[in-house]
Amino acid sequence: MPLEGVKNIILVLSGKGGVGKSSVTLQLALALTLQGKSVGILDIDLTGPSIPRLVGLEGAKITQSPSGWIPVSVHDAQRVPGDRTGTTTDGSDGAGASTSTSTSTSASRSRGSLRCMSLGFLLRDRGDAVIWRGPKKTAMIRQFLTDVYWGETDVLLVDTPPGTSDEHIALAEELLKISTTETAPAASPATQGLGGLPRLAGAVLVTTPQAIATSDVRKEVNFCVKTNIPTLGVIENMSGYTCPCCGEVSNLFSSGGGEVMAQEMGIRFLGRVPVDVQFGALVEGKFEEGAESDEEEEDGDKMEEDTVDERPLVERYRDCWSYGRFEEFARTLVGDIAG
Repeated sequence: MPLEGVKNIILVLSGKGGVGKSSVTLQLALALTLQGKSVGILDIDLTGPSIPRLVGLEGAKITQSPSGWIPVSVHDAQRVPGDRTGTTTDGSDGAGASTSTSTSTSASRSRGSLRCMSLGFLLRDRGDAVIWRGPKKTAMIRQFLTDVYWGETDVLLVDTPPGTSDEHIALAEELLKISTTETAPAASPATQGLGGLPRLAGAVLVTTPQAIATSDVRKEVNFCVKTNIPTLGVIENMSGYTCPCCGEVSNLFSSGGGEVMAQEMGIRFLGRVPVDVQFGALVEGKFEEGAESDEEEEDGDKMEEDTVDERPLVERYRDCWSYGRFEEFARTLVGDIAG
């Protein structure tokens, strides 16, 4: 059965390239897993797959099973201990008497799993160009939707390329065959996932504030209307830049264009996301190229050994200030899915 185990599907769309669909998809996925949801990311940007690089797993490969292709695991579901909130000490004296020290922690939390599927995992080299005509793209997208075994997945996020062309048409046609747009109670949890059709919850539209981007995203709204895909809301990405030194906000691409477009098109505006330098450093890693002296490199290596953060990507993402924004977006989407 296609998409067996998947309960809800959310598309991430934009008529414009370079607005940050892939980074928005990843941050939504991380925020949803931190709310205990098991999440999958399906990257159907066939000619420019970004998800493998963003999750830091470019070298991973897809494995085959009797049930189909197995997605690459970013992290497993886990019960995470609560964060430390303070320390108290009792019974101490100067004569060496025993002391009692306790550290208070917040309640433990549930973290959902995250898995990804992308053509980037199937390429022999990340620099290989994908030079395909429409029919082959269509066949690949259908295979992604029918031959991947996701297992029990609360939300499947689909990262799409820009435009409204072959990939989008193939995606819409296939999803409308193998899923339902019915809302609760018709698509109640009892009929979702392993026991029934997954629910196509709708599409999140991503834009940047400037008019040249919003004019193309309007076309994507019309695409959703014509293909009967519900629209969940608009995210205005790269809406300003906050200086990490002084805190001053500069509007690199103006501001408010996405909100105006949403109001004019009669769809919900989810919110603005300024540029987060910390998130950029998180997904790019230490990728600086430059000529440094041998002594500086040696000193840097010693410092790096002391500062390497071994936590999973999802836990490091919690330190990014943009997490708060996407946490609210995720809660809104979960509320919509719940009916």
